[in-house]
Order: sequence, then C-alpha cells, then structure tokens
Amino acid sequence: MKVIVVSGISGSGKSTYLKALEDIGFFCVDNFPLILLQKFLDVCDLAGDKISRCAFVIDIRMKEFFAEGRDTLDAIKERYAAEFVFLDSADEVLLRRYNETRRAHPLYDQHNLSDALKEEREIVKWIRDIADRVIDTSHLTPHELRSFVVKTYSDQSKQMKINLVSFGYSYGIPLETDMAFDVRFLPNPFFVATLKDKTGLSPDVAQYIKSTSIFESYYAMLVQFLAFLVPLFEKEGKSYLTISIGCTGGKHRSVFVTNEIAKELSGMRYPVYTVHRDIER
Repeated sequence: MKVIVVSGISGSGKSTYLKALEDIGFFCVDNFPLILLQKFLDVCDLAGDKISRCAFVIDIRMKEFFAEGRDTLDAIKERYAAEFVFLDSADEVLLRRYNETRRAHPLYDQHNLSDALKEEREIVKWIRDIADRVIDTSHLTPHELRSFVVKTYSDQSKQMKINLVSFGYSYGIPLETDMAFDVRFLPNPFFVATLKDKTGLSPDVAQYIKSTSIFESYYAMLVQFLAFLVPLFEKEGKSYLTISIGCTGGKHRSVFVTNEIAKELSGMRYPVYTVHRDIER
C-alpha cells in the first residue's frame, strides 16, 4: 500500500496537495490524529486491494496529539515505506494568504499571527527534519502545486477520462459541464415528418444532418478545436473532462454530433463515456 503523510505550516497548501492526490485516486483524510494513524492503516490492510493508495494530512490542528506521534511515523515508515511530505512557505507569504482568506490560524487565539507561525514552526520542526520531501510553496499558485502533485504521483498509464453528454437546452445545461457546444444551427430533423419520431441514433437522421455543407464545415473545425484543446486539459492535470453538446430537445442533432465526437476522441485513445441525457424525453 502506498502511504503519503502530508504535513507542514498552516497556510502552505496542504489541503490543495491532498485534494490533488484525491483527484488521482488516493484515499485521503484531512486533519487526522497522528496517534490513530497506525490503527487506521491496519483497517485499510483488511480491505486488501480496495485501498491501495492513501494519504493523510497531519498538522498542528491536532496539537494535543502531535508530539506523541514520532513512534507512529517511524513504524509506518518501516512497514509501508511511507513518504513524508512537508510544505512550507515564507512568513510574509503566509501572512498575506491569511489576510486574503481571513482564516484563523490554529494558534491565533494565544498569539498574534506572526508569533503563532513562529511557535508552529517550533512544534512541527521534528516532522520537517524527517520529511522525504520538503516543498517551498511561496512562489507556487494552487494550480501549479496541483500540477506538481499530479505529475509526481499519477499513474501515467491512466489517461484523462472524457464524459460526452448530449442534452436539450429546453431542459437546461448539465451542471457538470466543462465545455458546452450549441448545435441548434444545424438542420432540425424534428421538422421532417419521417424523422421526427426517430433519434440521432438513427442512420436516417444521421444522413439528414451530415448532408449539409454547414455540418461538414462546422464538424471539421470542431474536431480540430478539440484535438488541440483536450491534450492541454490533460497536460494541466485534469483527471476527467465533461463536454456537453446541446440542441433544442436533446433528441436528434446533439445525439448525433455527440456520437461522432466520441469516435474522434476514442481514436485519440482517450477513455470516452457517452450519455444521451434527454433522448427519451
């Protein structure tokens, strides 16, 4: 089992780091009591292959238990070859982040913010000293930190998953949409008596839509656009991408175009999942 323990100074990006790990398939727990970590991993062992990668944030929020965890981390390191990651940032950067987010530091009730950071550094110094990886996030945006995590830990054999959804604008744009394309300008089979009751899955409907020069020109540009854009989303560490294609009712044009795009993206070796949300309406 791959085990990562993330710690560091409050405000340095631990939540961003953990969320990125979760997005690439790690089982993740934030603010976990260090003294309970070994017992929790014992339970994970019982799950077998169901939990093969897990990550935990251990920090000063559990200060009552923090100092008691050295033996626990030593045991986890020996048993699982666990990786310890420590995130840090310059004080001036942390002060600015706290001012921008207006969040309270865990030790703020007892000190001003500068003194709270100083005391925190003293408390967590021992875990910084044993860390396998110390990362200074002072000059990293959350997006850049997330990209680092994805590139470092993701399974390179797993490509970004693409969800293709056809829909009808009459019923609203799917909430999970990353990109939406409107194909209501294409000729509408609904107004053809022999096609009205069919769907975009029908060869007759497909032939009707494909027979126009408008579709031919648009489709060529759409394929070229997606062939350029989709790899860029993957490069930025996106684990899944939802592309929605809509027409008025979601029964004819959007269904046909969605299936055509699915063929193109599958040809680019992406895992593609297709849903025709409104085809039965």
